[in-house]
Amino acid sequence: MDETIRAIDKSGHVKAIAITARELVERARTIHRMAPLATAALGRALMAASMMGSQLKEEQGAVTLTVKGGGPLGTVMAVSDCNGWVRGYVGDPAVELPLKEPGKLDVGLGVGRSGTLTVIKDIGLKEPYVGTVPLVSGEIAEDVTSYFAVSEQVPTACALGVLVDTDCSVKKAGGYLIQLLPGATDADIDRIEAGVAALGPITAALEAGLDGEGVLRRVLSGFELEILERGAVKYHCPCNRYRMERALVSLGAKDLSELIRDQGEAELTCQFCDKAYHFTRSELEALLPDK
Repeated sequence: MDETIRAIDKSGHVKAIAITARELVERARTIHRMAPLATAALGRALMAASMMGSQLKEEQGAVTLTVKGGGPLGTVMAVSDCNGWVRGYVGDPAVELPLKEPGKLDVGLGVGRSGTLTVIKDIGLKEPYVGTVPLVSGEIAEDVTSYFAVSEQVPTACALGVLVDTDCSVKKAGGYLIQLLPGATDADIDRIEAGVAALGPITAALEAGLDGEGVLRRVLSGFELEILERGAVKYHCPCNRYRMERALVSLGAKDLSELIRDQGEAELTCQFCDKAYHFTRSELEALLPDK
């Protein structure tokens, strides 16, 4: 089962969250009909957004993570609610590039390295919090680490991995965020760095049979962990016909009237789940404001 698991060091110096998300990322792959490179890139973004969303305390909170690196994949976007239920898309899901090394997809080259990572946190305030940082590598995990260090001043270790099988399906997917809290010491940092090195690549750890809790306990083996919460996560798009109607209304009476005159009908497709909504002429006319 896909899930996030949150934990804290009993000394109060470190908090952590891990995600296992094979089914989530596979669902995204099938919806968007993605080639392996796009699967890896979007999968990493989805998992990062899901973990960040799961950390929100506001019931209606949401996190949007957008990567624009100038690479052939185009924009990579993921949106999570406070439960870690997430959706997203990639600009060009069919991109294929040479492997970086045997068995290693070159996500950094596909995403590009000359752009930005933007995180928008909507926590119910008048204006959402927006943080933007230059990309470090385009590999996404390193860029998320940079975002937390620069925009939130929280030292963070982040790992994200998607292992694509020979039939292009998702074999393993997971990640973690380890963050220092006030009072953390240099010795805490050393123990975390040693744990990260001992675990190695996240997908290899998952292939070896570790689950999210096992990953956290391996990385944070030098700490006394308390598991705080587990939560099921999935790929979820809340689109519906009413939202599409509101999108049409937002065009304004003039543009909507021109759409009716020129096309007589409309079909809107959700960019997150590819579901199509068809509107007839009479349905479009009903959306026009009363004269």
